[in-house]
Amino acid sequence: MSNKIEIKPIAYVRNSRKEPTDDYWAEIVSEIELVDDFDVEAFDTIETFSHLHIIYHFHKAEKVVIGAGHPRGNKEYPKVGIFAQRKKDRPNHLGLTTVKLLKHTGRKLTVSHLDAIDGTPIVDIKPVLKEFLPNDEIKQPDWSSDLMKKYWE
Repeated sequence: MSNKIEIKPIAYVRNSRKEPTDDYWAEIVSEIELVDDFDVEAFDTIETFSHLHIIYHFHKAEKVVIGAGHPRGNKEYPKVGIFAQRKKDRPNHLGLTTVKLLKHTGRKLTVSHLDAIDGTPIVDIKPVLKEFLPNDEIKQPDWSSDLMKKYWE
């Protein structure tokens, strides 16, 4: 029995951000274009949703962290496990972001708030359903809010 998992891109990101950087994503508008293997019908009625979950591959990440470290290498932040942060150097190099759907045209989605660079492979897209969001208070440590203060500027 093999533990191998094969995941193929279903789409790719097109935008102006060429290199992975941590902050200032608010102005980036991205196009997500479906690969030719999928019928355009895969996007049928997607425009009836305001937001989408985008699962993508950090294709330029080179390291893998399997233990703990200081987020962004900042020793002012506590040392935390890889699964207690959202860095790109994680096992399997998978990212997840909730985006706002601005437009759907044929094989393309135009979105905002996607923190993925040009050429990023998309491995899945799911509509945001209120019923899947937490219905209680979301809790997080203070360092994480500090780390994110310029992310969506």
